[in-house]
Amino acid sequence: MDDDDPVVSNPDHYALLWENDRVRVLEYRDAPGDETTPHHHPDSVMVTLTSFSRRLDAGGRSRDVTLAAEQAVWLPEQSHTGRNTGDSPTHTIIVELKESSPHPQADGDALGPEHT
Repeated sequence: MDDDDPVVSNPDHYALLWENDRVRVLEYRDAPGDETTPHHHPDSVMVTLTSFSRRLDAGGRSRDVTLAAEQAVWLPEQSHTGRNTGDSPTHTIIVELKESSPHPQADGDALGPEHT
């Protein structure tokens, strides 16, 4: 595993639930005010189990994200740090795809989920 793997760089927040040759399933939990160190996600689907607000930072850019519980969103490949800016804990499941994207994003373009 790489140093920018969230399970390695942020083990207090990310846990590996299971994986196979095609996907890796992570659980993410944090509390208000918690921050993550820089880490990388391949193309992923994130399922929110709780509502939350957070600020994502990458390459001098910031994005505030608020998501409701029980949503499924696309998370394009990206590297970032994050901070829980809300007043409630975050709990999500992230299904990371292991195959390369057929339409890779330019490095640093994506920040946060896409609402599609």
